[in-house]
Amino acid sequence: MGSRTMASRVYHGWRVVVCAFFIAFFGWGLGFYGPGIYLVALQARYGWSIAAISSAITVYFVVGAALVMVVTAAFERFGPRPVVVGGSLAMAAGVAALSLPTAPWQVHLAFVAMALGWASMSGAAVNTIIAPWFDARRGLAVSLALNGASCGGIVLAPLLVGLIDRVGFAAAVRIVAVGMLVLLLPLVVAVLRPRRAGEHDRPRPGTAADGAPAGPWRAATIVRSCSFLTISIPFALGLVAQVGFLTHQVAFLAPRIGVAGAGWAVSLTTAAAVVGRVGTGFFIDRIDRRTGAAANFAVQIAGMLMLLQAGSPAMLHAGCVLFGLGVGNLITFPALIVQQEFPKAHFARTVALVVAVNQVTFAFGPGLLGIIRETTGSYSWALVVCIAMQLAGAAVVLVRPRPAG
Repeated sequence: MGSRTMASRVYHGWRVVVCAFFIAFFGWGLGFYGPGIYLVALQARYGWSIAAISSAITVYFVVGAALVMVVTAAFERFGPRPVVVGGSLAMAAGVAALSLPTAPWQVHLAFVAMALGWASMSGAAVNTIIAPWFDARRGLAVSLALNGASCGGIVLAPLLVGLIDRVGFAAAVRIVAVGMLVLLLPLVVAVLRPRRAGEHDRPRPGTAADGAPAGPWRAATIVRSCSFLTISIPFALGLVAQVGFLTHQVAFLAPRIGVAGAGWAVSLTTAAAVVGRVGTGFFIDRIDRRTGAAANFAVQIAGMLMLLQAGSPAMLHAGCVLFGLGVGNLITFPALIVQQEFPKAHFARTVALVVAVNQVTFAFGPGLLGIIRETTGSYSWALVVCIAMQLAGAAVVLVRPRPAG
């Protein structure tokens, strides 16, 4: 009786956070960390060129960015349950279809299907799912939910590699696709429902969520606003640096500390991302979010400076930990600043637009760092460019829009 009463008192928004955690877990595990694994496995299986397969991954991220706005409109019209169910089916179908191609162009079709799933399960989707349930503690709620992204990398990526080793690529991708549907869909159907009358988090004073009047949402007006520009530009720069570095991290570290040491460093980076996001979640709702974002850039800059100057394995690992502390927060902060500065009615579409800009931009990060590495013969200048982008990001995010009126 007592446990039933206690369960009934649990705010349903926290159940939504748990569900969003697993949406992010599978979305990032299969849709962000997975493509690098698919790339290697497809090349080994068919002998196709890395360039031919990697072009499909670039198309995947660009198409996913284009679909974010479409999916956000679907969230508003139909609610999260049918959209996430449809996106999960698309992700599973795309991943499973990677076991079937007989030519590289068919890989592109599989990734296009996955792009619909990625748009329905990544950052904009998680923020849209959480937003109706939280105002006062949205920073904590989003931080906890998006830790599913890091955990997807920690758990699903090595699981997929192990399955490929044990049962082969075709069977492995089918197993993870079916496993996702079996585990995720019942949770989505049971938990994702509209908020009922009387269910609410305490409003956070001084935010746009308090019910600021909102005119019609126009993309052309939004993208020219100071708020949008000083949110999208810094985080686009930061994510180019971050995704670029994470893609090349093993290649940068392996000559210095060996492949095994580089593997440990990647694990430390991912673990630090979880710690950094959870830790930030407990205080981000009580501080200025632009200042917090600039501090997050500063932590990553310190980590990269340490990596650039490192003369020992201990310093390299410490640099990876410092960099990792800011990894998760870089995708958490944009939506939290949007919440502060845009009307509640515009939140979902504005966040989707920021995510779309960021995703198109960071798709070119790995290629940019690769070109710099090939041109200069080392990763030193690549790290310098990353530091410069993050310094610019920290400076721009501190530019505050003028108050209306």
